[in-house]
Amino acid sequence: MQNGIVIDVNSRKRGRVGRKARVFDMTLLNAVPIEKRTTIRAMASALGIDHLQVYKMMKFGNIRAHTNSIKPKLSHDHKIRRIKFILSQIIPPTIDNIPKFSFMYNVIHKDEKWLYMSRKTQRCYLFPWEEEEPYRCVQNKNFIGKVMFITAVVRPQISSTGEVLWDGKIGNFPFTETYYSMRRSENRLAGTTQLRVITKVKRDVLRDKLIDEVLPTIRSKWLANGVKDIWIQQDNAKPHILTNDQAFNEEA
Repeated sequence: MQNGIVIDVNSRKRGRVGRKARVFDMTLLNAVPIEKRTTIRAMASALGIDHLQVYKMMKFGNIRAHTNSIKPKLSHDHKIRRIKFILSQIIPPTIDNIPKFSFMYNVIHKDEKWLYMSRKTQRCYLFPWEEEEPYRCVQNKNFIGKVMFITAVVRPQISSTGEVLWDGKIGNFPFTETYYSMRRSENRLAGTTQLRVITKVKRDVLRDKLIDEVLPTIRSKWLANGVKDIWIQQDNAKPHILTNDQAFNEEA
């Protein structure tokens, strides 16, 4: 190296050296059903080989990993209804030229969700001067109470300059009711106002919640220059009100 001579450090062994790769017939993979190909070990067991060999096959690109999601089973009638809904969103003046679809700024999506009022364990961060830990208690930690919320949102309104005119958040509305204690106890006097959770949310309860809280909030938060033809979209849960509900239609 001091004389400037190039030193050859290549191996003197010619050709491919080392352990010979195992030859596996890839056509045998077609005989393995898909339900036995969910994990590497299950696939190796079905093929009768070592799981490391299946891992090498995946590493060299002979097989590939795929995450499969389940699809809804649609009948012919379901497909026709979906096409009809898509066509109903076309803006009528544009149907003769290039059809344009509605931006759906006037469609309110609402849904319900049960939430636990607390957790068995809750992480929190305390300051050095806080010596006492937060005290949380329930009557039975294995039966923590739940409360249902109804949430309504709409597509946000954004101006051409990028300013957010309205975030589209209408609100969260818990299913609770106010009542007055009938008898005196060691915890409260008779006639004390209390709040409790509605555990049975039926159609009449849901209708009252929409009429008493959701609709007034929509009126108060809706933009003055917004579209007045408003639609409320709901899923197919049984307690949901029908489209021909008289009390709701009169209020709406």
